[in-house]
Amino acid sequence: LVLNKNDSPTMAEVAAAIPAHCKVLDTKKSMAYFFMSTGIVLAMGLAANAFVPVKAAFLPFWLAYAAVCGTAAFGFWLMGHECGHFAFSNNLALQDAVGFFSHTMCLTPYFSWQRSHAVHHSKVNHMYEGESHVPKETGDGYAHYMRELRFYCGKLVHGLFSMWVVSTGWVLYLMFGASGGPAYGLTNHFWPKGVFKTKLFPKKWHAKVIASGAAVIGVVAALAYWAKCTSFATVAAVYGGPWAIMNAWLGIVTLLHHTDVDVPHLEGEEWNYIRGAFLTIDRPYYKIVDWVQHHIGSTHVLHHINPRVPHYHAQEATEAIKKAFPDLYLHDPTPVHVALWRVVTNCISVKKVTNPTGSRQWVYDDPTLPSVKKNNRVF
Repeated sequence: LVLNKNDSPTMAEVAAAIPAHCKVLDTKKSMAYFFMSTGIVLAMGLAANAFVPVKAAFLPFWLAYAAVCGTAAFGFWLMGHECGHFAFSNNLALQDAVGFFSHTMCLTPYFSWQRSHAVHHSKVNHMYEGESHVPKETGDGYAHYMRELRFYCGKLVHGLFSMWVVSTGWVLYLMFGASGGPAYGLTNHFWPKGVFKTKLFPKKWHAKVIASGAAVIGVVAALAYWAKCTSFATVAAVYGGPWAIMNAWLGIVTLLHHTDVDVPHLEGEEWNYIRGAFLTIDRPYYKIVDWVQHHIGSTHVLHHINPRVPHYHAQEATEAIKKAFPDLYLHDPTPVHVALWRVVTNCISVKKVTNPTGSRQWVYDDPTLPSVKKNNRVF
């Protein structure tokens, strides 16, 4: 993409393009969707636990169950995501109760994530101050090793390993700040003290971070007790499989919102909130997936422009943004699985360039070029 910072509209112009009623919260409608997502996941889990033996002969069923239930579980997690953005209800106590429950049941510390995700939104697509899915510079330790992997083992091995990293990286992000921006360093969403940096979680957030982490530990303890009463295999099959697939969706969807071979990252005066938001990418998720996951992947540009628009208005608001700013709105019609393979095999690290308009920006480097390691930075 060739960008000129003068091309960006003002926040007021973008806000005016979104119909006013799209910004109105409907608590009853939000609760209906919360109960829908909860009911879908709960019904599948209870039925599988009651009627399907946890035996090797039923492994194909359990794998299919994990895929389907985990896909729906991401929709359940997204209800907490909506609460964290204050896009669920004007009743703040109810909103936090729903969000805390949703995320804690998915082993996500609610208030910790609410804070780090707010930073992600406030600095989206910023090369240095962004939070989560910030690309590595060519020569950074992790990027260097990934280039070495591709050079010596080939595109297929590198791509499969990258896919595994993306699918499991959510836990590493919560524990260590993996893929977080260089401005925040080593972070932890459960304990914001000690060896972990505190810039991401200022002191006023510490109590909420610790409480959120304690609640997650409580759920882990409950799962351990369930395993003691039944078996580890039962808990792994009924809960663990869908949880792993939910984590994979979280990593994959977020990566695809903010990464592609021709989408740059910005810094300094080249960056502003609206420019960063319009560098988010909408994608054509499979219809049933898009529905059960509340259109998070097909309306994410709008979500970054105004995260307080509830998901049930997001499609209408997206159409308004698309109509008002057709030259800025990014939608990639490539099937999601094809786009994912393109991204994980080609988007390894970035370099700084000057585009034809004189704008300085970070773009993805040729994945086949060798790399000289500059540092040992992993996260």
